[in-house]
Amino acid sequence: MPSLRSRALSVALIAAGRRRRFASAEAVRARVAETARRPASHLPPRSLGRVADVSRTFVGAWPVYDASPLGIEPAAQVLYVHGGGYINELVRPHWSMIRKLVTEARARVVVPAYTLAPRGTADRTVPVAADLLSGLIAGGGAGGTVLIGDAAGAGLALAAAQRLRDRTGDQPSRIVLISPWLDLTMTHPDQAAIEAADPLQARSGLLEAGRLYAGTLATDDPRVSPLHGSFAGLAPLTVFTGTRDVLTTDSRELLRRARADGVEVEFHEEPGLPHGYPLLPVPEGRAARDRIVELIRSAADE
Repeated sequence: MPSLRSRALSVALIAAGRRRRFASAEAVRARVAETARRPASHLPPRSLGRVADVSRTFVGAWPVYDASPLGIEPAAQVLYVHGGGYINELVRPHWSMIRKLVTEARARVVVPAYTLAPRGTADRTVPVAADLLSGLIAGGGAGGTVLIGDAAGAGLALAAAQRLRDRTGDQPSRIVLISPWLDLTMTHPDQAAIEAADPLQARSGLLEAGRLYAGTLATDDPRVSPLHGSFAGLAPLTVFTGTRDVLTTDSRELLRRARADGVEVEFHEEPGLPHGYPLLPVPEGRAARDRIVELIRSAADE
């Protein structure tokens, strides 16, 4: 049973019309057009600078933020890949999570503001993300490296890990996927029933966002939909999902396929919780964030 606060938040999300952003292909195209006219900011909040040493570099056209604990050596490293359906920038809940990882896990957190679709497509985006991950692992020092992605960012993170495995065999200490979007074909037969209870997302809008991100690739290409790739040889996985998320079918399929390929999977499925609940101000979200901090601390001790 979800907490009272979680249930109230789901009602509030519906009342606020949050689902309209992905309600239809037309809504997604309108969002993309608006972003092209008036790009959203991906800058970190100024308050982050009070608890972290924040800098920015560029990897090609990507701004890449680097947030480290003030006055102490980082215990571990994190590559955090944000969600937003591949069409939205970093938002405050992402930065709140990053702040927690810096302050409580004592992690150096590297955050790419990758190019959004339709300019940023999987064939261009996945290789750059894999290069970032490779560089972080290679320069890691004493602590481990944890790869974290939420929603669309989780799909990009997993595709990058698969590419790096194929290229060099290297892997981070652990991969953490929050409400991952891993199959952009949106063809799982259970999604129709789940969609009716999802307060945030609709398949028609997600299909259009996925089409824009796929570019010239098929949506079932593993670079676009890493659920269709191999899991053998990947780092241990931790997955968080909620049953009121139309994408929870991706997490369940990942669990089945990854374990069949011999990969360790820690799986958290919260009844009645919506998409992205570990980023939300609810008790279940707080517990998920605390678990992610524990995982990073464990990586630092390895």
